[in-house]
Amino acid sequence: MDYEVKDISLAAQGKMNIEVAKRQMGALMEVKKRFEAEKPLAGMRIGMALHVTKETANLVDTLRAGGAEVAITGCNPLSTQDDIAAALATDGVKVYAHKGESSEDYYRFLNKVIEFKPHITIDDGCDLVTEIHTKHPDLISDIIGGCEETTTGIIRLHSMVSDGALKFPMIAVNDNKTKHLMDNYYGTGQSTLDGIIRASNILFAGKTLVVLGYGSCGKGCAMRGRGMGSNVIVTEVDNFCALQAQMDGFRVMKMEDAAPLGDIFITVTGNKHVIRPEHMRTMKAGAIMANSGHFDNEIDMAGLESLATGKRRVRHYFDEYIVDGKVLYVAGEGRLVNLAAAEGHPSEVMSLSFCGQALACEYLVKNRESLKPEVISLPAEIDDFIAGLQLDAMGMEIDELTAEQIEYLKSWQEGT
Repeated sequence: MDYEVKDISLAAQGKMNIEVAKRQMGALMEVKKRFEAEKPLAGMRIGMALHVTKETANLVDTLRAGGAEVAITGCNPLSTQDDIAAALATDGVKVYAHKGESSEDYYRFLNKVIEFKPHITIDDGCDLVTEIHTKHPDLISDIIGGCEETTTGIIRLHSMVSDGALKFPMIAVNDNKTKHLMDNYYGTGQSTLDGIIRASNILFAGKTLVVLGYGSCGKGCAMRGRGMGSNVIVTEVDNFCALQAQMDGFRVMKMEDAAPLGDIFITVTGNKHVIRPEHMRTMKAGAIMANSGHFDNEIDMAGLESLATGKRRVRHYFDEYIVDGKVLYVAGEGRLVNLAAAEGHPSEVMSLSFCGQALACEYLVKNRESLKPEVISLPAEIDDFIAGLQLDAMGMEIDELTAEQIEYLKSWQEGT
């Protein structure tokens, strides 16, 4: 079979969810319209390791409209929406994904996409690119390049460059302002709290929320937490980010000092073991831990398992641990809580990110002869174009520079 999904009978519901999302993704639909007319991806095989959601399905549809063949798998064992995977399968897409994959299945599905022999990769976390480089180097000569969507993946790619390991160009879609200042900030902020609320039904108002990491994702989580009435503490290792958090009105302190104060903890650092057993021991009874970074190692789950004298699942993707006689909770198994326990980012936000992915694929094809094996940012004018598409989709108009203003900005003679 050209697909492996949990339940193909879910396809009808999946198609309806994709349709609902499409209505909120006007910017991406404009890209699709042009792709249908111009077929810039004709003859391309695109292999994707992304969250298999209703929004991603609309990206798949856009790439296929541009002439590409597509194979897709998930990029996190808990992030696939099974009805969407089924819908894609009935639409002729090679899809290998289901929610709750074992580690063995996760990598087996990843290799199903690799067997498709993609010319372009689209990655979320860099697992697809890493697997190709380490285990399938024979395929690299036919790969034009790839796109990476996450901060975590970009960190891994820069490490590959430093090690001399990267063998084809990778576009850092996450560098787009229309990605990291929208998806990471507005999307992560809303969807993370959504995931925690769906898992726990907790009231954020009056609680102390500890946000670990104050990059774009952490800023979004802190902002949304404050908006819902939480007292927000930020922990950081970067001087400037810590300074920003303080200037934004949040308390900034070390995690060892924040651990006894927090009611809810959100990790968004892109690093491992930022919540460790020594922190868990000092947490108050009933504290909730949740991760919204890409990988499930930000909370030391193995350390928690070794500390706990009891464990049970008390709600949907909401686990109770007994540590030193007190109850601690983990939402979403320490994986991406916004996708494990909820539906991920709102469609409008993902429209912007996926415009970036679609246009990055087109950019790779058009510039394949000149690109080197390095991490590349899309030209600023493409980023600006995406923002313009979204403004149009929202029915908004902005001013234009006059001829006098354009001339003034190009000159240097006129001063005080």
